[in-house]
Amino acid sequence: MTATSPALELRGITKRFGDLVANDGVDFDVRGGEVHALLGENGAGKTTVMRIAYGLTQADAGEVLVHGQRIDLRSPRDAIAAGIGMVTQHFALVAPMTVAENLALGRATGLRLDLDDARRRVADAADRFGMRVDPAARVENLSVGQQQRVEILKALSRDCRVLILDEPTAVLVPGEVDALFATLRSLVADGLAVVFISHKLAEVRAISDRVSVLRRGRLVATVDGDTNERELASMMVGRPSFGVERPSDAGPELREPVLRISDLHAAGSHGLEALASVTLDVGAGEIVGVAGVSGNGQTELVDVLSGMRAPSSGSIVVGDTDLTGADPTRMMAAGIGRIPEDRHASLVGDLSVAYNLVLERLDDFRAGGRIDGRRIREHAVALIERFDIRAGPDDPVASLSGGNIQKVLLARVLSRDPRVVVVSQPTRGLDIGATEYVRSQLLERRAAGAAILLVSEDLDELLALADRLVVLYEGRIVGEMPTTGVDVDRLGMLMAGRGEAA
Repeated sequence: MTATSPALELRGITKRFGDLVANDGVDFDVRGGEVHALLGENGAGKTTVMRIAYGLTQADAGEVLVHGQRIDLRSPRDAIAAGIGMVTQHFALVAPMTVAENLALGRATGLRLDLDDARRRVADAADRFGMRVDPAARVENLSVGQQQRVEILKALSRDCRVLILDEPTAVLVPGEVDALFATLRSLVADGLAVVFISHKLAEVRAISDRVSVLRRGRLVATVDGDTNERELASMMVGRPSFGVERPSDAGPELREPVLRISDLHAAGSHGLEALASVTLDVGAGEIVGVAGVSGNGQTELVDVLSGMRAPSSGSIVVGDTDLTGADPTRMMAAGIGRIPEDRHASLVGDLSVAYNLVLERLDDFRAGGRIDGRRIREHAVALIERFDIRAGPDDPVASLSGGNIQKVLLARVLSRDPRVVVVSQPTRGLDIGATEYVRSQLLERRAAGAAILLVSEDLDELLALADRLVVLYEGRIVGEMPTTGVDVDRLGMLMAGRGEAA
């Protein structure tokens, strides 16, 4: 080993799954004292190659070196022992346990968990990175965003020399992103090696020293971190991609509100209110964005508007129909389409694409009391073409990429031409091409006159799509503003509960 040896080096990594070549001779390294970003569309092979680096998957060919020494990674325990930490896309948390207990699990010796040590580590890491997490909170009571923060803290609380981060900023407001980046720079200055995976090109340019791009399992290039977004996007997808620009005349003139929410309250966990006095109108041909740090009532708002959770008081009206406390079936019949944040939980992985496309309306495909499989398949073929789903009607949904799974969900909801669309985190975890497609579909619905409530923790997404923003903090709307000329610093302060209510 020399002083300049990479902290982590992958040489000639090849991995096959049947006839699919997920990684084709990939070379990648990260050195102590740098942030090396890894970019690539869904299916490009970046997740697989990082799973190999963390011992979750074994390569068919190639080798892994840590500080110049070849190591045999058979499990994450081997990787952790070698000084490698990783925050994976799919959380590895035990839901009934507390945050502290989850952190203690990986450090237990024998049958005893050192909970005092775990609580100290949670508190120290939370202070260090500016992320609020209650050590005594049970994971099952946390939102998706809060669980992601626990995963970040779990990785950073260990003494690792190589840290692999997969989209760690998805639930942070701008000030917290800045704080995280400042901390990473400080750790990198002390010799930590960081692999940074993100779909946000501006984020990659802001933090990385080098960027490696994977496409179809192969390394396309490794370039400097200040390479412009046009070049990075072109390398990722083989063409320039800048997201979706909303035309100024994309929708009809605003009419009377289609969705009216008045003084809405809803109960949360531990006897606390999740929503308090929420009043909001969404007009035809309008996208209203809901900004806020995860865990401030966004999930509960979407649940109430889709009939998954009953409000404790207040009203919900669509057109002239009062839907307060209605169940999901009645909400859907009244013209509300729901695209939830957890796309996997909304579909049945073992069922075919065709049957997933009609799950919410099976009665429409019955003939003589029996399900008409032929009509279901014909319906699927039409939607697969219309929504550019890269799959066959008989393919199990579980076999699809994240982007195509989201397209199935979009097709199921948007093909009904809903008057109101309630959509949460629509592009989380998607590659740049799938993100562009999803956003274009939402803009098409806006142009057709739908009222859209968009919940997202991606500020760039909200600013690109929404006509105006509301900010949720601790279940209340604390600010409202148009997206044109928005003061991002003030927006971040409102999201953090440090701004003045507008």
